[in-house]
Amino acid sequence: MLAIGLMSGTSLDGIDAALLETDGEGQVRALAFRGEAYSDAARAQLAAATTLALTFDRPRASPDLVAAGELIDRTHAFAVHKLLREAGVEAADVGVIGYHGQTVAHRPDRGWTWQIGDGAVLARATGITVVSDFRSADVAAGGQGAPLLPVYHAALVAGLDKPVAVLNLGGVGNITFVGADGTLVAFDTGPANGLIDSWVEAETGARFDADGALAAAGQVDEAVLTGMLDHPFFELAPPKSLDRNDFTVQPARGLAAADGAATLTAFTAASVNEAIDRLPARPRRLIVAGGGRHNPTLLRMIGERTGLTPEPSDALGWNGDAMEAEGFAYMAVRTLRGLPISFPGTTGVAAPLPGGVVSRP
Repeated sequence: MLAIGLMSGTSLDGIDAALLETDGEGQVRALAFRGEAYSDAARAQLAAATTLALTFDRPRASPDLVAAGELIDRTHAFAVHKLLREAGVEAADVGVIGYHGQTVAHRPDRGWTWQIGDGAVLARATGITVVSDFRSADVAAGGQGAPLLPVYHAALVAGLDKPVAVLNLGGVGNITFVGADGTLVAFDTGPANGLIDSWVEAETGARFDADGALAAAGQVDEAVLTGMLDHPFFELAPPKSLDRNDFTVQPARGLAAADGAATLTAFTAASVNEAIDRLPARPRRLIVAGGGRHNPTLLRMIGERTGLTPEPSDALGWNGDAMEAEGFAYMAVRTLRGLPISFPGTTGVAAPLPGGVVSRP
């Protein structure tokens, strides 16, 4: 089946759209990908909506959140049409769209998670069946609702020697462990690019630390780093998940721009090391996807702290920018087939669980 996956991450940089041919199990063939950057105005609107959502005790309608949801629907519909045009594929030939939407708050400890974006609206706008709201069923069943990509990671590493780990470095980091016997364990590791991006934007106006250059020019403040690693999240046993806003750059305030970037980059690397220490076995390989794989300073620090050699996913022929979007295309097909997308070892749910809401045009 041809499937489209759409992902807009917590970094708020834009939409990833991927076209995949898959049966939701062992067949996976990536066909096309495009990234669609948000305008500055869109980023500001989504950031404000996220800030507002985090003040609520539960998801509820408000004018600003409704408007942000309409923005998400509109921009994702455009992304679908552009992807189809570039790929030379008709909408009628696509079986399903996996629509993640935009996470504005993730509070599994309170029994809810909140992604804006209406699957029914996108189905009408594209003429394609849409699966959306992938996380809520898992949270309602007592799971963390994240991470969800492990089932796709497992399909990608099927032919590799195991145990193997796939590390995704987006706004938040998460790791997937696939054991020699097929054991699947996954959890969020901590902030990945999120704090670094926030620091760099506040200090320099840039959206991210290009090539890790600012961090490479600075010195890690070990006292600040040690304090950040005292966060209670790191004491929790996996599976566990977090919201990007569970951590802040506040501990680094007062440091020079380069030293703050170096310290926050080291914090991400140290959190990855903490995560690897909690895996069932030491992985033979550490494959890195997500935007963080482009940061050589971050990869060097991860290697130094873990003793493993981080391998950018592109070296295996995977598109590390497309992986999350591809994963939601893959999961959408699984949803249509009634197959589970979350598991006890990945979200903490009691039994393998299907997820997602189906909207037909």
